[in-house]
Amino acid sequence: MKKLLTLLLLSLSMLLAACGQKPPMEFKNTDLTGLDYAKGFNLTDHTGKARTLADFKGKAVVVFFGYTQCPDVCPTTMAEMAAVMQQLGPQADQVQVLFVTVDPERDTQALLAEYVPAFDKRFLGLYGTPAQTLEVAKEFKVFFAKVPGKTAGSYTVDHTAGSYVFDKQGKLRLFVRHGLGPGPIVHDLKQLLS
Repeated sequence: MKKLLTLLLLSLSMLLAACGQKPPMEFKNTDLTGLDYAKGFNLTDHTGKARTLADFKGKAVVVFFGYTQCPDVCPTTMAEMAAVMQQLGPQADQVQVLFVTVDPERDTQALLAEYVPAFDKRFLGLYGTPAQTLEVAKEFKVFFAKVPGKTAGSYTVDHTAGSYVFDKQGKLRLFVRHGLGPGPIVHDLKQLLS
């Protein structure tokens, strides 16, 4: 009888301890929690300031790789992120969207300063040398390659069409596939911000 009572009390205490824990987060986008890549970058923002991922600690960070002359994926992704910020309302101030160019030859600081904030004034465009761009792309497992056009300067760039999301502690949490709409991103960001 004493063993049964002890077992019952132990079970009850374990059950009560579990009640105090937060339930695990259920994300709408691909959960990358615990993966060991996309640890950071050393780039320059469109205001000329040197930036690293650590600069944004305390905010959820969305990182998208694209280029300003992109005809489709990039402007739609940036417009989608602007809609996300609008739907987040006051919580949007706890989110930083970063646009990393994969076309550093054409995407100058001035061009990024014009293009990126046009979607939302809080968004930052990041650039580096071609070598830095390649290094960051490797770290984030992002593909990009020039596709020749009719003239030397008219090329396009094929590139990974998703975004990475980091939590407020700077840890990689999510991969957002292109074209899902703002709803799933808003859902996941609210969870990360809570």
